Amino acid sequence: MTLTKQTQLIHDSKHDSTYQSANQPLYYSSTYRQTKLGGNAHYDYARSGNPNRENLETKLAQLENAKHGFAFNSGITAITAVFLTLKSGDHVILPDDVYGGTFRLTEQILSKFNISFTTVNAEKPSEIERAIQPNTQLIYIETPSNPLFKITDIRAIVNIARRHQLRVAVDNTFMTPLGQQPLDLGADIVIHSATKFLSGHSDVIAGAVVTNDDVIAESLYLIQNGTGTALSVYDSWTLTQHLKTLDVRFKQSVASATKIQTFLAEHPAVAEVYYPGNSDTHLQQAHHGGAVLGFRLIDETKAQQFVDALSIPLVSVSLGGVETILSHPNTMSHAAIPQDIRESRGITFGLFRLSVGLENVNDLISDLDHALKEVYDESIIKHIEAQSSSG
Repeated sequence: MTLTKQTQLIHDSKHDSTYQSANQPLYYSSTYRQTKLGGNAHYDYARSGNPNRENLETKLAQLENAKHGFAFNSGITAITAVFLTLKSGDHVILPDDVYGGTFRLTEQILSKFNISFTTVNAEKPSEIERAIQPNTQLIYIETPSNPLFKITDIRAIVNIARRHQLRVAVDNTFMTPLGQQPLDLGADIVIHSATKFLSGHSDVIAGAVVTNDDVIAESLYLIQNGTGTALSVYDSWTLTQHLKTLDVRFKQSVASATKIQTFLAEHPAVAEVYYPGNSDTHLQQAHHGGAVLGFRLIDETKAQQFVDALSIPLVSVSLGGVETILSHPNTMSHAAIPQDIRESRGITFGLFRLSVGLENVNDLISDLDHALKEVYDESIIKHIEAQSSSG
């Protein structure tokens, strides 16, 4: 019988045969007894393998219809592991609005090891193909991108990669495996910051990489084990528990986000709304628009005043929690990118990213409306006057 993702998430792949507990026990051990010298014990040292991490990695692979799953101690470590499958002299193509942490990793760290990177507008497959060099090995994409929610056509990029014998890696953090499955669209590697929706409670830092490629999987395991970057025993157990509610959590957040983006799009204090569900390309490769959106105030000087007037959202970095999180990319997630580059890419002071949680959606809309009205009168009058004078 083929089980749905929802059912797979709830039931562990291995049952407790000793005490028949509903949850897998927490195997808090750094080392394991060896019964035969030179034998090939399944577990020997927790960095190399542990029942709790193995159970989690099985679930991560199941979620993305993958053969292999790897749990890392952060999302940026997972991204680093993918880049470490490359060698000195290799070249990578990245989106020009890539996550700030990835930008810092590539520009300030990996570039020292003679791995080069070219950034392009990933909304245009032709630009990606033009950026290919003789030493290009990997096309790395985020779709939807962070924080402007640009959409990359995964199938189109896969077709380009196949023509040039390149690999494709997709950061699928925003959509989760329940919303989008890049491996099924032909990608070679999928990455998650499992800190976000997969965990969903803002209490675990974790990353995940999945693949169907045996060679890539062998390399990822060597990197995970050799660099000591595997997820801890306790965090593996905790994340496995949190995954059991991913389906219901994500469905509610998506439903609320859809209503909120409609409200914001009609609000006179909002200049633009960025939501993947408004893109035909996105909806051809994903099940819905997801639970994260972006919006820009008409008067960007009112950003702090708007934040001060809010009551419900947690104003913070990160996303995907049960609580609604409002982030300010200019000073948070993308602060590692030089200011002139940030602003040239549209990451200005009036831009916000909203990760919708599990609060009552009407409460959230009322709170946003109240805060926007705090900046409404002066900013809108100024905007209307500016339009009139220019006309």
